Amino acid sequence: MVGWRQDVLGAGFECVDLDLGADSEGPLVATLVRSLPAERGTVTRILDRIRGRERLLESVDVLYIHGWSDYFFQKTLARFFTERGARFFALDLRKYGRSLREGQTAGYIDRLSDYDAEIGLAIDEITASRDGEERDLLLFGHSTGGLILSLWADRNPGQGSALLLNSPWLELQVSAAGRQLIAPIVNLSVRLNPREVGPQLDYGYYARAQREVGPKEDLEAVNQVWRPDRTHAVLSGWFRAILDGHAAVSRGLAIGIPVGVLLSARSAFPGRWSEELTRADTVLDVDEVAKAALKLGPSVTVERIDGALHDVFLSAEAPRALAYERLESLLIAWRAQERAA
Repeated sequence: MVGWRQDVLGAGFECVDLDLGADSEGPLVATLVRSLPAERGTVTRILDRIRGRERLLESVDVLYIHGWSDYFFQKTLARFFTERGARFFALDLRKYGRSLREGQTAGYIDRLSDYDAEIGLAIDEITASRDGEERDLLLFGHSTGGLILSLWADRNPGQGSALLLNSPWLELQVSAAGRQLIAPIVNLSVRLNPREVGPQLDYGYYARAQREVGPKEDLEAVNQVWRPDRTHAVLSGWFRAILDGHAAVSRGLAIGIPVGVLLSARSAFPGRWSEELTRADTVLDVDEVAKAALKLGPSVTVERIDGALHDVFLSAEAPRALAYERLESLLIAWRAQERAA
């Protein structure tokens, strides 16, 4: 593995490639990005702890995973965590963002469990960088990344201390009943041609809504190849992997750590542009996601945010501020529970 280098996000961000071998399209890598909090000496940290001034996330590492047709670019989100003392890490999965190589099918995978490889390597790198210091690992996933991390946490008990989910894609937009009707058709398509391209149903309205109301600092630097206005092509093999993940959630998971879910208060699925799309989740059925979230484990908190977009941290100023307030409340409750244990 090559060492850490300057990241495309500029000052305060570094990245490193994680070697995953190769597949039929060539070499595979994932990319781990990090942003570290301001250095404070050991004596200062001890004194702050005695005085009750210790930063909220002083001994926490965060591992963030992006959603479908996406990558990590949210400097504001990273800053939220580092200002509270956490070390922030984000993983661009294979064939996404920084990890996408020429000739590869963007975002394609046919088993979500294959991502265990890069998640494991990322955690190994995070753990090795602690120099023996005991730290909690906070898992944080957005959309498809939320589905991937939920399934991973279920398969890997004891690996994380808490799970945060930003609009996780836990159920298909047409509900569980619709998913069950669609699944046999998708399975047949996969048997005939796992690389068959489905219809493009994204009109670019979600990207437009973000640009109109979201945080300019984050959105102005977005790489349009890595995060196109209209999503990457949906292939049948990938779609079946998603449906399999939804089915697993529907059967019920057993995530033993606290789970916090942030969601918009409502969805909108339009055929044309309107201002309403700047105040709703235009990607998921948030009511279906909220119901599915309760099947993740015994300790799940769901926060609904009025006016939020699919990525609640890219919403208009007021709901975005509320999303950060709710996030901090979830973290305060989690840390209090940790300290009381």
